[in-house]
Amino acid sequence: MNALWDAALSAPGWDRPPVWCHGDLHTGNLLVEGGRLSAVIDFGGLGIGDPACDLTITFTLMSARSRAVLRSTLGVDDATWTRGRGWALATGLNAYTSHAAVNPRVAAQTTRQITAALVG
Repeated sequence: MNALWDAALSAPGWDRPPVWCHGDLHTGNLLVEGGRLSAVIDFGGLGIGDPACDLTITFTLMSARSRAVLRSTLGVDDATWTRGRGWALATGLNAYTSHAAVNPRVAAQTTRQITAALVG
């Protein structure tokens, strides 16, 4: 965990034109119908910033293969991917320590998220 956290903190920052970021992409803000994404809700965290923050959902929801396809399709560079892994680690650990003891679903989901972030 420390190695990933150190890598995420030392990765070069976003230096391209500003982009819109949802800022709170998690499974509770994604609506699915018929097994397909139908809507994204809760734009209260919308802002301009580092798109790495929106990569967290890939470590929560996607398989390693799906993450690889998404990364390739979007052309996510190594630094942004590493920062995204750091976001996934940080938010996963925060949710785990806050809720896992009382919510088995959160415990399972955050354990998967943390593991996926560590694996990459």
